[in-house]
Amino acid sequence: MRVPLWVWCLFGVLVLAMLAIDLGLDSRHRQRPTTLGAAAIRSVAWIVISLLFGLIVLAVFGPRPAVTYYTAYLLEKSLSVDNLFVFALIFSELAISEVYQHRVLLYGVLGALVMRGTMIAGGVYLIDHFHWVLYAFAALLLFAATRLLFGEKMEQRAVVKACAVCGSWVARFIPITPVVSDGSFWRRQNGRLLATPLLIALIVIETSDLVFALDSIPAVLAVTHEPFLVYTSNVFAILGLRSLYFLVAGALERFHALRYALAAILTFVGAKLLLSNLIEIPNWASLAVVIGAVLVAIALSSPERRGQRA
Repeated sequence: MRVPLWVWCLFGVLVLAMLAIDLGLDSRHRQRPTTLGAAAIRSVAWIVISLLFGLIVLAVFGPRPAVTYYTAYLLEKSLSVDNLFVFALIFSELAISEVYQHRVLLYGVLGALVMRGTMIAGGVYLIDHFHWVLYAFAALLLFAATRLLFGEKMEQRAVVKACAVCGSWVARFIPITPVVSDGSFWRRQNGRLLATPLLIALIVIETSDLVFALDSIPAVLAVTHEPFLVYTSNVFAILGLRSLYFLVAGALERFHALRYALAAILTFVGAKLLLSNLIEIPNWASLAVVIGAVLVAIALSSPERRGQRA
């Protein structure tokens, strides 16, 4: 698949324009919590732009790459929701006020874009040169599915430990102050440069995203090895994650069935990789599995279902 330079440029312009708008809105409301309405508008805007970009893929490359893009995007978007649970745990453990959470997530997202671009390039290179890597990726996906099913308490303990270890590690090089006054990662007091809890939160978020990327990137590479489709779907899914967090942060505990859906998706994708030499599963089928699993999880998480369980 040969990608024209103007398509890459259009993608870059879209991303930079949306980031500029996000930064502008943040600067205007820096000392205020993100409202539910604003988070909803931004989330919808990111989703609409992501879907419209798929139409560009359709017009330039045809229906098959477009289906592949949408499959990769929805897969990455679904898996990225698991990040939200960890974000909430990190902010709770470090007592980060909602006023400053958007700043931490902004820098976390920017760092994730660079890190995931590097990991995608490395993953594509490994697959092109070492076919057996597919089986290693499949094993990672199946392990991730098991973690989602049985590791919720373990994940909470891991976040608490990660925050403590990160704070101890940073304190070796620079003193830490518990005071967060203006949303800065650093604070100068009596001539000394001090790290604030926001810096600890940022480091832990970046580390956790690295762990999640070890799940989601192999999953998307199971759908396609085309770097353009893998990276664009990752970018659009991640860029909307910050707004989505503020939209659903207060209701995360209601989606009790989501982890089972994500585990099912990862198991399906892992099996697809393992059987890739025997059975070719079309991407439209993968798209149907992702959509179906998420819809079933939403239905099982409905208030009526929760009442029946109670």
